[in-house]
Amino acid sequence: MPSRLTLILVLLLALTVVGLALFWQPGSPGTSDEPTGGDFVLRSADGPVDTSAMRGKVLLIYFGYTYCPDICPTTLAALSQTLNRLTPDEQAEVKTLFVSVDPARDTPQRLKDYVGFFQSSIIGVTGTPKEIARAARMYGAVYSRHDIPNDSNYVVDHSAWTYLVAPDGHLAGRLPYGATPAQMLTEIRKWLPSSTKKGTS
Repeated sequence: MPSRLTLILVLLLALTVVGLALFWQPGSPGTSDEPTGGDFVLRSADGPVDTSAMRGKVLLIYFGYTYCPDICPTTLAALSQTLNRLTPDEQAEVKTLFVSVDPARDTPQRLKDYVGFFQSSIIGVTGTPKEIARAARMYGAVYSRHDIPNDSNYVVDHSAWTYLVAPDGHLAGRLPYGATPAQMLTEIRKWLPSSTKKGTS
């Protein structure tokens, strides 16, 4: 007969599968209201980061956490490959933020070390739970902490979109989890200031 611990672990696994279906399904919008994006100020290891100061550049925003076992590393690896395919001039027109939804464990320095493993230009930012919730809400990102029975650790289920903000500051689109570097590159180049100028000349 299965032990009580086994039953608990099976239940936790089932909840995780449900969480994956709810949060990581490419067609799921995450919220009932269409997100519009917006500016926020969070902290990096090098000081405050204000998205309003990034006008004139394409801004990529991803909400995750450093203890994420697979979704975040996979996405950051794809983003890194994408950024590396841009020309130096194009790279100067792009900013990428990794927003931690786990402020209890993700310090600014830990975030800097973590994102630096993938791409030195990616900026890891965090803030108070209230500040992070506000930023996530503007973009339609969702996340939820789940404690592990009989363990001090926990996991955080979270949506896996990469949000693309146009140079004028409006939310231009969302790149789904699993998008290839080639697909990301195509979407990013649609909004690069240098590309739009060529299109109107």
